[in-house]
Amino acid sequence: MDRGERFIDLRSDTVTTPTEAMREAMRDAVVGDDVYGEDPTVKHLEALAAERLDKEAALFVPSGTMGNQVALLVHAARGEEVILEENCHIYSFEVGGPAFLAGILTRTLRGTHGILDPLEIRKAIRPESLHTARTALICLESPTNRGGGTIYPPTLLQEIFELAHGAGVAVHLDGARIFNAAIAMEVPAPAFARWADSVMFCLSKSLAAPVGSLLVGRHTFIDRARRFRKLLGGGMRQAGVIAAAGIVALETMVHRLGEDHDNARLLAEGLSGIEGIEIDLKRVQTNIVIFAVRHPTITASTLSRRLREERVLVHQISAESIRCLTHKDVSRRDVEQVLTIMRQIITA
Repeated sequence: MDRGERFIDLRSDTVTTPTEAMREAMRDAVVGDDVYGEDPTVKHLEALAAERLDKEAALFVPSGTMGNQVALLVHAARGEEVILEENCHIYSFEVGGPAFLAGILTRTLRGTHGILDPLEIRKAIRPESLHTARTALICLESPTNRGGGTIYPPTLLQEIFELAHGAGVAVHLDGARIFNAAIAMEVPAPAFARWADSVMFCLSKSLAAPVGSLLVGRHTFIDRARRFRKLLGGGMRQAGVIAAAGIVALETMVHRLGEDHDNARLLAEGLSGIEGIEIDLKRVQTNIVIFAVRHPTITASTLSRRLREERVLVHQISAESIRCLTHKDVSRRDVEQVLTIMRQIITA
């Protein structure tokens, strides 16, 4: 990408740039050594994150991947088993971390657009046996990534949480975009978080902070998680500089997520009317749009390349499928322009 050229970047909401308020907060941040527990800005962010999800405590981590992997290290011992959906981020896109870092087995189940059936989870939980790995943890992802932004309703999370605890199994929620789910379903974020022993959410996606994620849970969980964060190299010393942007993100960026959802819906509905594009509009619940290219002469790869030539960036996720995410740096006018370009490419 050439400097100075504006691209409409739909590859991910991780490409968002920090707001001016975030830059000012970073410049003026009061800092200390966070490994010593002395950074007041990090402490403020952690307290705010815990309060926003109605949990006892929180831990600031450099990335969502680290947050998820720390949670697995706390919840499961080596040789134990975790149940996950087969296309979830923890299993598919965290570099084999459960095996490499935690030494735990992963048991994957097939969901419906990323959403697991409680009955299938119940059947997958292993009974106590001398001969099998103990099921220690269930990991859920909501909103889903490869599921297309679909959401576990709080009632479904509650059902899974209660059956898991009935079997002595913990639940971790990869809630990277949990505030998108809250805005989309018009319920407060704690309505989701209460049905998990731990939750990870990202500041650096739709909330537009430059760096960082939060892991929340009980005090005892966070105390252990802090030790594993240090083990994985996540002790960041004067981290208040980046935590300051996270505070601004939580205080100012959540309320505007509905705009991203509206733009995603506009994009999806426009795509549905283009020849050779296949999309399930029911899956478009947040800011994620996944569609298949089934055109007689144009492939997903060709479409992706042609869009780039027109200064539109998308993410090809399979031989036939493309993913787009709307975010604060993509306007309604941008979406309309993308649809115009798409129709021109398809009909050329």
